[in-house]
Amino acid sequence: MFGINHIQFDSMTYAIHYKNGRIAKEGRGLSFYYFGPNSSIVAIPMGSNDLPFIFNETTHDYQTVSIQGQITYKAGNPKQLAEVLDFTVDSRGVYKKNDLEKLHQRIINEAQTATATFVQSLGLKDAMRAAKAIEVHIVEGLAASKAVGLLGIEVLGVNILAVKATPEMGRALETETREKLQQEADQAVFERRNFAVEQERRIKESELNTEIAVEEKNKQIAEKKIEGEMQKADSTRKLREMKVQADIAVEEQRKLLIEQNAENQRREADTRGYVLETTLRPYKDMNWKLLVALSNNPDPKFNIALAFRELAENASKIGNLNISPDLLDSLVSDSDKAQERPQNPQNRR
Repeated sequence: MFGINHIQFDSMTYAIHYKNGRIAKEGRGLSFYYFGPNSSIVAIPMGSNDLPFIFNETTHDYQTVSIQGQITYKAGNPKQLAEVLDFTVDSRGVYKKNDLEKLHQRIINEAQTATATFVQSLGLKDAMRAAKAIEVHIVEGLAASKAVGLLGIEVLGVNILAVKATPEMGRALETETREKLQQEADQAVFERRNFAVEQERRIKESELNTEIAVEEKNKQIAEKKIEGEMQKADSTRKLREMKVQADIAVEEQRKLLIEQNAENQRREADTRGYVLETTLRPYKDMNWKLLVALSNNPDPKFNIALAFRELAENASKIGNLNISPDLLDSLVSDSDKAQERPQNPQNRR
């Protein structure tokens, strides 16, 4: 009514009310009446904005890469931003111009300028792996940019989502990578097989070493057995030697005993011989006939025997001698009876 309007802004919008070219009100979340013919209202959004971007750059080896990401920013100095770009709104709060796109394009241009030099110093493969480094360079480039400083915005963060080569080069890199991965896989298979062979060799060596150790132990056991048998044989030999020595000593003692016995018997025999010789010496020179007479043997057979002895001594003087069988028979019979008498106890009585 009569050009007087009312407008209201939320807390995330910084509003500036220009009246007759001068600032009448400014601040966040304002609500006021104004006279339209002499008023101009600027609304600066204070919230953070995510600005997606994608641009192409050329690498050191003349390959094109596509860099995709987003920049998060907010208006740090809304009055300065309002002086550079037009954020004027009408009575309904709608922007009269779309300078927000200009702001976004300027930010993207500054980000691309900060990235170009760095990407051009890298090869294709290095550039595709340099997302984090590109983020750092964009942040540093935006912070050092005078244009961004004049805009009065504050960069909150930069995120690189992808760094891609052209489809043809991507397929080539995929092929190269695939071949390289295949080679690595073949190398891994070779190494695994080689490792398996090496392990098998180690296992066989371990088995052989075990067998050698077992044989060494068996050899030691055999040597110990032989040594034990030798010690046993040596002990047996020593025992036998000791037994032989004992037997020899016993035999030596027995020999001495026998010699002493023989010596004693010899001396005893000599003594008996001497006694007998001494006893019989008086009879040595005597006539046997005198001895026979002294014996005074009354046995008639003894006398007959002496008679036969006399006959035998004087056989050269005898011409013929007849001895009847009856006489011999009687002599033999009497001799047998004389031998049987001592064996009969009744005859002794």
